[in-house]
Amino acid sequence: MIKKISISYPALESDKWVPLLSQNRQFQWFAWDPTFIFPVIPAYAATLLKHNWYEVFWDDWIAEKLSYEQWLNRIITEAPDLIAIETKTPTVRQIWTIINELKTKLPNSKIVLMWDHATAFPEESFEYSNVDYVMATWDFDFALLDLVKFLNWEQELRAWWYWKDWYEVKNSWKWNVRKKEYDLNSLPHIDRDLVKYELYAYKNWNFKYEPGTYTMVWRDCWWWKCTFCSWTTYYPNWTFRMQSPEYLIEELEKNIIPLWIKEVFDDSWTFPIGPWLRKFCQLMIDKWLNKKITMWCNMRFGYLKKEDYELMAKANFRFVLYGIESANQTTLDKLDKWLDISVVEQELKYLREANKKHNGQIAPHITTMIWYPWETYEEAKNTIDFCRDLFSKWLLDTLQATIVMPYPWTPLYNQAIENDWLMINPWDWDRYDMRERVLKCPMSESEVKWLVQSIYKSFVSPKFIIRKIAGIRSPKDVMFLAKAWVKLLNHLIDFKK
Repeated sequence: MIKKISISYPALESDKWVPLLSQNRQFQWFAWDPTFIFPVIPAYAATLLKHNWYEVFWDDWIAEKLSYEQWLNRIITEAPDLIAIETKTPTVRQIWTIINELKTKLPNSKIVLMWDHATAFPEESFEYSNVDYVMATWDFDFALLDLVKFLNWEQELRAWWYWKDWYEVKNSWKWNVRKKEYDLNSLPHIDRDLVKYELYAYKNWNFKYEPGTYTMVWRDCWWWKCTFCSWTTYYPNWTFRMQSPEYLIEELEKNIIPLWIKEVFDDSWTFPIGPWLRKFCQLMIDKWLNKKITMWCNMRFGYLKKEDYELMAKANFRFVLYGIESANQTTLDKLDKWLDISVVEQELKYLREANKKHNGQIAPHITTMIWYPWETYEEAKNTIDFCRDLFSKWLLDTLQATIVMPYPWTPLYNQAIENDWLMINPWDWDRYDMRERVLKCPMSESEVKWLVQSIYKSFVSPKFIIRKIAGIRSPKDVMFLAKAWVKLLNHLIDFKK
């Protein structure tokens, strides 16, 4: 019988420093003070299991900063009946080793492996580890409960599962179930005490008002075609669905604000737009929640109108993240990004005007990537110049730069193999961690890393700095600005030549 379940982030000790694993789209090792992201769907899984009267042990070594021996001794003492472990491509080999040791120490415990690499290659983990089940779905809150009920003889094993029967790997696709049957509005609100929300409430460089936390109202993606994104290309758009605006409002009112949380980032791939967004913002205003809490979200350029930004400013959105990836239209087209780079500046002007009209504080943030196999040095530099121009016009607040990673099973990974773009063994998973050259490129490695550093330095202009200082209105602004400078230095160190 399965009575006690742990949701675990095992110790991953490395000379590469701290792994950023939970809910990160692109895995990185951080050399300095890391950001711990609140893992929303594992938190839903823990809450759903508790709601069904199972005992749950929340086990996050990364956020708790335990040594491997401390973590191992603790999990042995807890002795869960089932251990669910998240992995990503660069950590999967370490996780296999850990699973094998766990099976010797806890032979009666069932071990589940989940997340994007497990979904990409579900059968691989049975070859290299003694894992019991591999989950090949994004919905591991619903799926994990399904597995526990199956193991307790309460129902059949539904879709998305792989297991080993003697020497043969089998799967449950014959009991397939459309993901739309997993209704997000049926989920209980996250028990944030159960999942130790305070571990993630302060160690996030983007939180201006602390404590902060995360939500996620939308799963999968209504665009879903970006060739580099493992989260969307694994889960095509026929599965996307969302919680209602009322669900999120209720969670804020009953589950988040009572904890004195000041800031919430909804980490849906793209925050809902159109009538959903307008209704949510109006509810925030009507219920005076905009006076109690600030919101962030991910967004796509080209889909919000001027009046949408005005409503978001009134509803107290503080931070909006856009993925532009590149300022070169040719690259955006190759990525199936479906973004016209010419709309970016005008939309950011709408945002600035909305802030001014409604005394809003929305800070626009963009993400970019460097090291495309087809981009020349001059084309990559065009992205830097584009960012610098936005900063100089006071249209941009912050940015993030990363190196392109062709994660397995994405279209970009398949293209890399077909076009001989990879500079490493395609199955050498440890090396997909942004620490070295993976894709061939017309530029040298030192040029690429210099470009990444240049992107982070693109806002360092006298005009931008003067405006930042002039915008200080409170001690909180001073502290947040100081954190931003430290974060910048950390990124420059992480991407040093």
